[in-house]
Amino acid sequence: MSRALDQLLSILDLETLEHNLFRGLSPQVGWQRVFGGQVIGQALMAACRTVPDRPAHSLHGYFLRPGDPSLPIIYEVDRIRDGGSFSTRRVVAIQHGQAIFSMAASFHRPEEGLEHQLPMPEVPAPEELPSEAELKACLIDRVPPQVKAYWERERPIEIRPVDLSRYLSQDKRAPSQLVWIRATGTLGEDLALNQCVLAYASDFTLLDTALIAHGRFIFDPTLMLASLDHAIWFHRSFRADDWLLYAQDSPSSSGGRAFCRGTLYTRSGVLVASTTQEGLVRERKPR
Repeated sequence: MSRALDQLLSILDLETLEHNLFRGLSPQVGWQRVFGGQVIGQALMAACRTVPDRPAHSLHGYFLRPGDPSLPIIYEVDRIRDGGSFSTRRVVAIQHGQAIFSMAASFHRPEEGLEHQLPMPEVPAPEELPSEAELKACLIDRVPPQVKAYWERERPIEIRPVDLSRYLSQDKRAPSQLVWIRATGTLGEDLALNQCVLAYASDFTLLDTALIAHGRFIFDPTLMLASLDHAIWFHRSFRADDWLLYAQDSPSSSGGRAFCRGTLYTRSGVLVASTTQEGLVRERKPR
């Protein structure tokens, strides 16, 4: 297990303060604000701690304020309802006495039902693509400085893009991308933990998809970028420590906001989760 994944699992292991009240920490990696995927993952873990017998099937979260990585985050869970088949939870993440994130999550008792899914795109297997170490060795001196700094950090999630040209060109192209992702160590069979790790990882490349249409990058200093909301639907069980294909596109960008969506497939082609996100994409005005 990598040191970065070990740290991620540590911050997902929330401290219980009181009934329905949990505390989470942030890794000290020098970021100016808390990574959105971390807050989603921790909020989902807080909700899961109050629903031990049913897996989550959906969550909808809103980012309200930037998170301060130097302070703990308090997660307050409201047990809205426990029905015969579904349980509903509301989670508020708090810092400095103010809400920085709110989320509604729903849990569903497993049952049988009709089955169908869209097919997975045809792509090379992850073993046929360069590893992150090979990408760094070949491309680290050819990418923009902001992308270089991002790649040089150890991460708990390995990402293998199907098409590398996105990172080497500022050409405008269709806003879609395909990447393989997986945790950099073994997670075990705990479905709740695998869901929380996937929730964390689902925020990595999603908003960046909208920028492909404009030949821009996520670390472009002329842009102001921030996640506004994030939703995930969990369709089937999965392991986040095995490769998942993250197929992403961006149907629309206007009015300073970009809308993106994604689907996640196992390597055998099983659709296990879907995501959507709207993010702030604002041109910085010259001083």
